[in-house]
Parts: sequence; C-alpha cells; structure tokens
Amino acid sequence: MSDEQPDHAQVGRDRPEERRPAEERAAENRAAERRSSLVEHVAVALLAVTAVLTAWSGFEASKWSGEMSISFSRASTQRIEAAREATTAEAARAVDLQVFGIWLQATAEDDRPLAEFARERFTDHFAPAFDDWLATRPLRNPDAPRSPFAMDSYVPPGEVEATEADARADDYFADALADNRRGDNYTLLTVLFALVLFFGALSNRFGSPRKSWMILAGAGVLLVAGVAFLIAFPKII
Repeated sequence: MSDEQPDHAQVGRDRPEERRPAEERAAENRAAERRSSLVEHVAVALLAVTAVLTAWSGFEASKWSGEMSISFSRASTQRIEAAREATTAEAARAVDLQVFGIWLQATAEDDRPLAEFARERFTDHFAPAFDDWLATRPLRNPDAPRSPFAMDSYVPPGEVEATEADARADDYFADALADNRRGDNYTLLTVLFALVLFFGALSNRFGSPRKSWMILAGAGVLLVAGVAFLIAFPKII
C-alpha cells in the first residue's frame, strides 16, 4: 500500500511547473492585446487627423477652382473692353487719315483755302502730332517720319485704354493659371492623404504587430509630408 501512495512533496513541486506555461501564455496574450490595442489607437488617431486634412484639402481645391473661374471671367471681360477701345481708336484714326489725305492733296495742288479748311478740322489728338511732324521738315529731311501717324505724340482716343485693358487681361489670365496650379496641388494633396487613409486602415489587417507598425510608420511618413505641403501651399480661408 505504501508503494501506491503519491509523493505529495513531488506533486507540490510539479504543480508550479505545470502552471507556468499557462501563465506565460496568458501574459503573452495580454501583452499581444496591449500591442494590438496600441496599434488600433494609433491607427484611429492617424485616420481621424488625415480625414480632417483630406476635407480641408478638398475645400482648398474647390476654392482655388472658383478663383480660377473668376480670374478667367475677368480676363475675358477685359479682352472685350480692349476690343471695344481698339475699335474706337481705329475709327478715330480713320477720320484723321481722311482729313489728312485732304490736306495732302490740297497742299500738293497748292490749294491753300482747302488746305486751311482741312487743317482747321484736325482733331484735338491729331493736331499736336501734325505740328510735331511739320517741325521735322518732312519735305527736306529724309529721316523725318513718313506721316504724323508715326509720331509718338499721336495717340487716338481708346488706344491707351485698349493697351491697359489688354495688360489687365494678361494679368487676370496669369492669375487664373496660377490658381489652376494651386487647385491641382491641393487635389494631388487629397490623393496623398487618401493613401494615408488606405494604409492606416490596412494596418489592422495584419496578425503581426511588426507588420502593422511598419504600415503605420509608412502612413505616418506620408502624413508628415502631406502636412508639410499643406503648410507651404497658399490658402484661401
């Protein structure tokens, strides 16, 4: 009978060794759960921040697109204004040319009354140029301008306005192109943040914490790059 009784001391020594694997597994499971929970918290924070930045980038892209449309519209308006002023200048030049032609013909025919009649009807913007042209002695000076219309002092009404309107149109057009580039930059930034959202959501699909952290690290790098671009880009608020 004594041989069949268990050795209680031996059993007491064996029980901790039997329990140790289960306790270690439980500790490892708790550590894995903590790591998984940390990964999830980091991923959620990254996704939340990126979602806000994505919405902001989309807003900025929309605003710059609107500014581009406004600038193109203003450029078109100024082109129309320039064409209208240029038409006015051409009409004034045509009148001056006809009256000057009468004066030339009368002068060539030595018809002084007709020449004086034509000269009295020179327009206010043509008369100064005509006087400047005569001062160059065109009949004797081969280097003189060919007509008063070549003089710098000849400025028909509408010519300056047309030039200024064309310059404003060019400026508005350049602004529109710049606004378009800015809108495209924000659109590309939205795509970059979309990649961050993709990798952030993908990080929880791996059983290995190491792989999850690697994916999160890559997403974090993209996020930092996107934030740097967002700070550098001009904004409309």
